[in-house]
Amino acid sequence: MKSFAPPFILAWLIRWTASNENLGILQDPYPDKPRITFRPDGTFKLTVFSDMHWGENPWDSWGPEQDANSTRLMEKVLPSEKPDFVVLNGDLITGENAFKDNATLLIDRIVAPLNAAQIPFCSTQGNHDNQKNITHLQEILREQQVAPLTYTRVAPAGVGGVEGPGSYWVPVYEKASDLSPVLVLWFFDSRGGFSYGDNSTAIPDWVDESVAAWIESESATMNDAWGPAENRGALAFVHIPPHLIQNLQARLNSTKEPGLNADILGSGSTQSTTDEDDVGQDNAFWNSLNANVKNLHAVISGHDHGDEWCIREPTKNVIFCFDKHAGYGGYGDPSWGYGVRNLVFSSTEPKGGVQTWIRLEEGEIRANVTLDEGYS
Repeated sequence: MKSFAPPFILAWLIRWTASNENLGILQDPYPDKPRITFRPDGTFKLTVFSDMHWGENPWDSWGPEQDANSTRLMEKVLPSEKPDFVVLNGDLITGENAFKDNATLLIDRIVAPLNAAQIPFCSTQGNHDNQKNITHLQEILREQQVAPLTYTRVAPAGVGGVEGPGSYWVPVYEKASDLSPVLVLWFFDSRGGFSYGDNSTAIPDWVDESVAAWIESESATMNDAWGPAENRGALAFVHIPPHLIQNLQARLNSTKEPGLNADILGSGSTQSTTDEDDVGQDNAFWNSLNANVKNLHAVISGHDHGDEWCIREPTKNVIFCFDKHAGYGGYGDPSWGYGVRNLVFSSTEPKGGVQTWIRLEEGEIRANVTLDEGYS
């Protein structure tokens, strides 16, 4: 004799199963890696290397010398700063100078100092990482192959648009045994550059619209599994700045918003501004990010090597920061210096301030500010 559960029991079982499946995925998206956690004293430190531009001019002595300088910088900074987590925020290589037969091998050299120091890290990709002899996906897959402590992931199928596979998130816990994180690090692929192959064409230089729906879906699943978004903090990284940042430079106050301001933002400096017909194509991403991700401490970008300031974007009331040009490759001026952006969470409080500063290669500190409700 068969027995049948009442409809309301079946409905409850379906919801319970779905919830627990989501919880399992969200609890441990990295089942073979250590959980990223705050320190026992309640702090968490990130160091961001941006625009490394490895592999420039491999046909002469100048290019390899710049790669050696970039390696030297990493090997100085990492043992000195002792970060809990590192971010490589785009333009890892100068892809237009890379050869097809060895382009991905540059990734081995980029991550070597991180492997040696055994520091967990992840990356975004930039416009110079999409070129006729290299793609974002190729870089990500190589990184996963050669770096045991990379947390870089590939977005689900259908998310990211043309040549934009690198949108994902990393949970950070107070303790490794906790069921839910206190901080989520978000990473977005702003694409740009050129398509792979001999008939290379320009790729849109903004976060694809499909990422907007993914942010909403992932956030809802997180809320179901971990509780309200207000209970955790967030930090976002994307290589090319959102286009709304461009007009903020004119009102920058160097006293309240310190940092090098040597790159005048123009066409191509921010997302969807290379062609005037494309302006605003990143709005779907920007709106979804700010609508769904709560306690967003800052959005952090590279791309513009001569800028290192932070400012509040008024339409969303969110802080935006530039990184520091870390690599000796790529355009720039020696007077700008080379270095990293550090960020330190002083507690697991989701609304607490985050201290951030620029550290140059030899240890000089500048633009030391606290990102909180009173900033900018």
